[in-house]
Amino acid sequence: MNTTTAAALVLLLPLAAAALILLTGRRAPGYVRPLAVLPTLAAAGFAVLVAVRQGGDDPIDAATRLTPTGGIPIDLALHLDGFAVLVAVLVAVVATCVQLYSIGYMADDPRYASYAALISLFTSAMLLVVYADDLIVLLVGWEVMGICSYFLVGHYWETPAARAASLKAFLVTKLGDVPFLIGILLLATDAGTFRISAIVTRLTSSLSDFQLGHPTLVALLLLAGVAGKSAQFPLHTWLPDAMAGPTPASALIHAATMVAAGVYFIARLLPVFAASAAALTVLAAVAALTLLGSALAALAQDDIKRVLAYSTIGQLGYMTGALAVADRDAAVFHLLTHGAFKALLFLAAGVVIHTAGTGSLRALSRMRGLRGRAPDAYWTMAIGLLALAAVPPFAGFFSKEAVLAAAEHAAVGDGHGAPAVAGWLVLVAGLLTALLTAAYAARLFLLAFHGPADTRPDPVPAPEGASPVMTATLWFLAVPSLLLGLAYPWLDSWWNGDGLGPQLTTTVLAVAAALAGLLAAWAAWRRAWSDPAPALLGPLRAPAAAGFHLDALYAAAVVRPTQAGAQLVRFLDRAVIETYVRGAAAAPGRLGALARRAQTGNVQTYLSAVVAGALVLGVAAVLVAAGE
Repeated sequence: MNTTTAAALVLLLPLAAAALILLTGRRAPGYVRPLAVLPTLAAAGFAVLVAVRQGGDDPIDAATRLTPTGGIPIDLALHLDGFAVLVAVLVAVVATCVQLYSIGYMADDPRYASYAALISLFTSAMLLVVYADDLIVLLVGWEVMGICSYFLVGHYWETPAARAASLKAFLVTKLGDVPFLIGILLLATDAGTFRISAIVTRLTSSLSDFQLGHPTLVALLLLAGVAGKSAQFPLHTWLPDAMAGPTPASALIHAATMVAAGVYFIARLLPVFAASAAALTVLAAVAALTLLGSALAALAQDDIKRVLAYSTIGQLGYMTGALAVADRDAAVFHLLTHGAFKALLFLAAGVVIHTAGTGSLRALSRMRGLRGRAPDAYWTMAIGLLALAAVPPFAGFFSKEAVLAAAEHAAVGDGHGAPAVAGWLVLVAGLLTALLTAAYAARLFLLAFHGPADTRPDPVPAPEGASPVMTATLWFLAVPSLLLGLAYPWLDSWWNGDGLGPQLTTTVLAVAAALAGLLAAWAAWRRAWSDPAPALLGPLRAPAAAGFHLDALYAAAVVRPTQAGAQLVRFLDRAVIETYVRGAAAAPGRLGALARRAQTGNVQTYLSAVVAGALVLGVAAVLVAAGE
């Protein structure tokens, strides 16, 4: 089996699993679990095989013409480089963990079959985005993920929150997808091809003088789609509400699919964005606003999954910040480590919710015995939160420090040609966010698991505990959450770079920010044995808890005017246009009714009418003749 065949199997196995589950799930429910897990596990194995064979060497390409278009051709093309093969391993491994975990978590769900099929289809679509070398083929995977997220977020469709969240996720991401499609078409028109590798080669080769005709416009159009898919300001508001879906699906969306797709897309097409200093500056500003806003919002949330959702938005902000300073290695490094510890955090949160019967931090802070009832969740969540807070030697520290180091190099003019202002924006926002991230990570852990016994009067409910497969999945993910950051020398070699190692200045700043955030949260909590958010945020707490009222702003600026416009169009359609249409339809009928009255069947009446008409015509003729 050659490497291209193995890569094709990575894509096709989850797709085949989804089809088989949908076809046989109702008639043979006993086969759903094997079909959910085994093909995805096999895909993960083949993804590892592809990565080993590629080995960080020259890219492996394969393509076949899909159809003649009369213009720019569309190819079913794969491009397997050092970035794609590692991201594919992340996607497949996290998807396998989610499918295994779901066996226990979704055991009693009557719609488990459709859920498992959607997870498999979701996985296949993201893997297509990762491996695809044709923009149109990539767009297919991009849009399939949007459909899958709609159904997964709305899995509990009986609840109004799930229905509203699924619709919101779909509409907001589609709002970004419209300019995204226009950007793809404009880029292909400028470059004369949809092939990503060809576009990148033409822009970076010293032997080519090719330049995009509209680099800033193309980059900004593509950025709109990325902002929607990767939940970046201002199109990030759908992601916290998407927590209405099943927790394992949230883990997959946040860690390895959907929101990671936008970041990965920019990483693949970074030379397109780097061709415009204005686009990089805009990207840096978006990253900075996303970082700070999401961290403040996370610190104010009560629901454990919403805290993690806002943390995902912020960590994606670090990735887009690294790309804004033109450092793809740091961005993908953080994407890999974040995928590990965010999957761990969501799945551990699922165990907490499964055990306690609630995800409210206020309610959890009043429960005693949760640590004893869910010890695996306690320890693995501690590992995940320390990685999120960038405490060394956990994985998040090394990748986050690499992002800050890239920003620092750009700020002092020693980066990859990125504007200095972009470097300063990312560096300052990144350091402040590191402090806030450590604070909300500590707050989550303290409220969920710790507190004096006399202030935690409510016993933990006694449902069935987490299944062995759920806890085993947690410990499996805890390993890369702890150790993956130490792989930076190997990743430098794999990607032919040398910038992922810790730098003294940014290491000191990152560690100081993390420790300051942890200590600030602990001190505020220790003073009153209660939620530290009011003391830490002060007057910002209420607006931060409401996401700074962006939903209300969008409702006032976009939703209500759109509804008013729709009502006006409805009025004009019914009161004006339909009036003319109905009048045009009724007029012949009325004329016919008048003509029908003249048809009496009386011969004398007809003769009288003929004589009268003849007399009128005679009189008219005489008058005309007299006038001449």
